[in-house]
Amino acid sequence: MEEARIPLSFAQERFWYLDQLEPDNPAYNVPAAVRIEGPLNLEALRSALNAIVARHETLRSTFGFYEGQLRQTVSASGTVKVPVIDFGRLSERERESEIRRVVHAEVRCPFKISRDLMLRALLVRAAPDEHVLVLTMHHIAADGWSLGVLFRELSEAYAASCRGEPAGWCELPIRYGDFVKWQRDWLPENVFEPQLSYWKQRLSNLPDCQHVATDYPRPTQQSYVGALERIILPDPLVTSLSVLSQEEGASLFMTLLAAFQVLLGRYSGQDDVVVGTPIANRNRLEVDSLIGCFVNTLVLRADLSGPPTFRELLGRVREVALDAYDHQDLPFEKLVEALHLQRSLSRTPLFQSMFVLQNSPTQDFAHPQLKVTRYELDPGFAKFDLTILIEEKDGFEVALEYNTDLFESTMAKRMLGHYRTLLESAVKNPQKRISHLSILTDEERQKVVVEWNRTERPYPRMMVQQLFEAQVQRNPGAVALAFGAREWTYAELNRRANRIARELRRLGVGSQARVAIWAERSLEMVAGLLGILKAGAAYVPLDPLYPPERLEYVVKDAGAGIVLGPKHCKDKLQPGVTPLCLEALSRPAADKSSENLGVEGATPENIAYVMYTSGSTGSPKGVEIPHRGIVRLLFGVDFARFDDRQVFLQLAPVSFDASTFEIWGALLHGAKCVLFPGPVPAPLELGEVIRKHKVSTLWLTASFFNTIIEQAPEALSTVRQLLTGGEALSLPHMRRALELLPEVQLINAYGPTESTTFTSTYRIPRNLGPVSSIPIGRPIANTEVYILDRYLQPQPVGAPGELYIGGEGLARGYWNRPDLTQEKFIPHPFNPRRGALLYKSGDQARYLPDGNLEFMGRLDDQVKIRGFRIELGEIEAALRSHGTVRDAALVVGESEAGEKCLVAYVVPPQGPLAVKELRAFLMRKIPEYMVPSHFVFLEKFPLTSGGKVDRQALRSTKALEASAARTPVSARNNLERQLLELWERVLGIRPLGIRDNFFDLGGHSLLAIRLFLEIEKVFNRRLRTATLLSAPTVPPLESGLVMKSILAKEPEKLLMNAASPLTVPMVNTPKNFGCGVLSWMNDQLIIPLSESPSPPVKVKGSKLAPAGKMPATWGPAVKLVAPRE
Repeated sequence: MEEARIPLSFAQERFWYLDQLEPDNPAYNVPAAVRIEGPLNLEALRSALNAIVARHETLRSTFGFYEGQLRQTVSASGTVKVPVIDFGRLSERERESEIRRVVHAEVRCPFKISRDLMLRALLVRAAPDEHVLVLTMHHIAADGWSLGVLFRELSEAYAASCRGEPAGWCELPIRYGDFVKWQRDWLPENVFEPQLSYWKQRLSNLPDCQHVATDYPRPTQQSYVGALERIILPDPLVTSLSVLSQEEGASLFMTLLAAFQVLLGRYSGQDDVVVGTPIANRNRLEVDSLIGCFVNTLVLRADLSGPPTFRELLGRVREVALDAYDHQDLPFEKLVEALHLQRSLSRTPLFQSMFVLQNSPTQDFAHPQLKVTRYELDPGFAKFDLTILIEEKDGFEVALEYNTDLFESTMAKRMLGHYRTLLESAVKNPQKRISHLSILTDEERQKVVVEWNRTERPYPRMMVQQLFEAQVQRNPGAVALAFGAREWTYAELNRRANRIARELRRLGVGSQARVAIWAERSLEMVAGLLGILKAGAAYVPLDPLYPPERLEYVVKDAGAGIVLGPKHCKDKLQPGVTPLCLEALSRPAADKSSENLGVEGATPENIAYVMYTSGSTGSPKGVEIPHRGIVRLLFGVDFARFDDRQVFLQLAPVSFDASTFEIWGALLHGAKCVLFPGPVPAPLELGEVIRKHKVSTLWLTASFFNTIIEQAPEALSTVRQLLTGGEALSLPHMRRALELLPEVQLINAYGPTESTTFTSTYRIPRNLGPVSSIPIGRPIANTEVYILDRYLQPQPVGAPGELYIGGEGLARGYWNRPDLTQEKFIPHPFNPRRGALLYKSGDQARYLPDGNLEFMGRLDDQVKIRGFRIELGEIEAALRSHGTVRDAALVVGESEAGEKCLVAYVVPPQGPLAVKELRAFLMRKIPEYMVPSHFVFLEKFPLTSGGKVDRQALRSTKALEASAARTPVSARNNLERQLLELWERVLGIRPLGIRDNFFDLGGHSLLAIRLFLEIEKVFNRRLRTATLLSAPTVPPLESGLVMKSILAKEPEKLLMNAASPLTVPMVNTPKNFGCGVLSWMNDQLIIPLSESPSPPVKVKGSKLAPAGKMPATWGPAVKLVAPRE
């Protein structure tokens, strides 16, 4: 038998590419192990294994390029070594532990597919007559079916060897090379195009990924570390599933798959669920007895919309599966290549979950003198995020293989439990809609619906002004307010508020009326708030920074005929509104005008304030908050201390609901409220006020908190309880704060205006541990929180859903907007009490196992910027109202500093508009915090297949560039020119430019490998293939080559050819290497000076190395740049 070189099958090509992308990755090992009891003949075992290697050419194959072509080289012979590890002298306990350790290490040992034999054996001796045999093949040479062939032939050959005879096998009808030739010669002509056409149609508009929430952040490059959890399905359940399958004309595989797709839909919140499944692809009798890689992967897509009943879904799944079987000959690798998918190193293409029903013929090693049992393996790797493996062993076993870089074992156990519960529910009620099939056990449902919402606590059923008056009576001389050098006692504030209230009564203001107040921070402003409440009315705060049009809208919409404020505010009010001067009204008087008033018929259900927030329709909406909501926020709670020893700082705009906590948290408990004298302060200014007034309790938006922690964390050191929120907290900033502020209790506070400031809170522990985000905690007293899917079904722990809020903090609704109130405040599905409601927040969250909540973002276009709630639709409507704007779309971008910002995309009638003009126009209509930071002008918007604006494409500069005509950008130096020539040779396209995207031009995995081999030949430098996936243009490759050259300390040749000069910051590094490149740490690039957007940033603690240490030959090519702080 001579050595032969043959092409690879399409499946083998993909495994080879994966091996190049991630060398030494054991995830594609195919291992099996058996425990053997009895007199094992080791020589006969070796002989049998070598007979199998001689019989099957894939086991003797190695893989690599030969004369520029990817080939597998089939060796004439190969010898399997069977090393023996003896643990016979150890105690039984030690022995089993060591066996498991060694077996685990063996199955995780990677193959070198360019030189290794594709079958490996290890024998572990536990006793003279007890062994564990481990056999491992690589997937490029074998598949799951091959394991059955291997053990069957091993049994036959071992028995023959024990007799001193050769195995009596018939000659194989074909070799693996014959299959490869058939696949390459026949498939393209006869099947490829019609099958590809089917799959393209079937997989059109596929979701980018299945959004199953993970326990840990997804790594930028997919890892393959994994683990297994197992359950056994009860026999009666399996029988019922089989009966249901027969009734519906489906296979058991289809029924189990349908249930798994429903489960994924519940965990992801998606109706479009995509799962992969392997198929043996051995449609011809001749290949049944071959060891080789024949397996193909089918993509099975389920439509859960409707939602259908389980019977109806099973019908859909059956149809999809049968169609897929009819089109199974198209190799998965060719499908991925043909679809030109967006490539990502972080996840597998097309699907991230696999479903496997093990029905390949299996056979364990067997011999009359030996007792052989399967040795269970947990190889410790996972090829996909999640894989369900179902096999009939001692019962019907369901195993969940999961990626441990994404999921915890507790989540895998829960998911398996939910799968079983779902199967039980489906066979019991197949006529039920899948949205109402239970996945929660009764105990789980009781926990998430009832137990975690047992928050009832006693609190005063009184109105805000009544509670304030109780504090006046208790301690009238205590300081209530401080503003600069001025202070008012509780008695003084009460007298002034009473006078304002009487004047409002005199003007006809009564119960439930709305009175606007100019929310400019002052002592008189707080007296105005109290005076409005004492008059029985509700206050409507007007932010002085609002543009005139918005002020006019709020006053008119609220029906506020009176505006309280300073003298100068009347100049900004429209005609027909009565301005009342707060300074004059709140002056003390000796008459009865300063005595308390009663409000006849008033209850805590009366409206205390109407606060306007951004509205998606283009106009702000007024949220009606009752007295009950404010009182429930501040009494009977344990998230913070409320007593007369506290000093609160009032820093938030009064038109922002955090002011409810700041003002009334102090005044209803006899504490002191310090009004910050001015706009948003610099961190050091804030620190001065905190120290001067001994502020103990403080609320900060997350973005302002981050700024202070970065610039002057000591400003917060004397605060005792610091609440922050308004948007997701930054984990690095919080860790730094915990380190620098040891005496401060940090609290994450979450809640929409509709739930009176705070819904849930989380007291952040000193030791955060390895968390990926900071929870928003548990509901505060007398507040309920539910995580529900779109059908109002409770989601299990770990699965995302919409956050619904109930309890005593709920707003009454939206002023003058019954339609929106009905849409957002829905009947309570878990509380039979008449009138009980839940608020549909639009926030996505999930329960963590300990009952805390994790915020996961928005389900709509609402965003939070610097703590302000913004509806993108309101800004888009404002832009479209400009006479020269044809269309507008908003997205949230990120500034260079990593902060969220608004980016407006505008379609003008012709040519760009003046940004200055647009900005000024918006400033007249919306608050400053809603004005976009950036404006981008486009001829038209990219659209999705459904005709909607493709916001993902808007966010991506690459997507926008790709839509334009390609104009090649010339090489700027010899090195780029050489690289371009290689690109043109590999891609077969001329001319190319340095900004062209390799994959957009038809590049694929095999071509990428070929390109990198060409680069290695020319430059004698090896780059990681992943470099091209993350940055598929010429400049990053040039920079990568330069960096490799510098690291090899042989830079002269490449540096002379590189863009001249290169910006290379010099830092202290090990003695034998006097130069380091800081920018490489940031983005793995060395940017030519002409391309550098800004001077390099100095890494803290680094120092400039003396220029004299730079090799003299680098001088012409390298420009030293002093780093800046």
